[in-house]
Amino acid sequence: MRKVRYFTEIKGKGMIYKITPVGKPRMTRSDKWKKRPRVLRYWDFKDEVRRLGITIPESGSHIVFTLEMPKSWSRAKKELMDGKPHQTKPDKDNLEKALLDAIFEKDEHIWDSRVTKVWGYEPSIQILIIKEKGTGL
Repeated sequence: MRKVRYFTEIKGKGMIYKITPVGKPRMTRSDKWKKRPRVLRYWDFKDEVRRLGITIPESGSHIVFTLEMPKSWSRAKKELMDGKPHQTKPDKDNLEKALLDAIFEKDEHIWDSRVTKVWGYEPSIQILIIKEKGTGL
């Protein structure tokens, strides 16, 4: 039986996790019993992030969310859009919020990160380490 890898290390630069990014939904008290599909996907995402042991440094990270292209797109459109900016919902701040909430109970110590969202053939989350000149980061 072949073991499936859910992450890949980028030597000295970070990690790529094979997980579908999910934005944090706006939640209400009734979500405790209504079990809306969007909220259930969010809770499943949080569980998967914790299971994979994803971490983020408090500063100097670049998080790249790769969102899967729709199956309805033609092969030509997919080739054109692969790696291009994802400029529709979910918002990048909701993607980051969902990820940080999954990793940390309180995330106020995270003070510096960059977030990008792009189209891709397979969904993933890349966490890259940025070293800036003269800052010690």
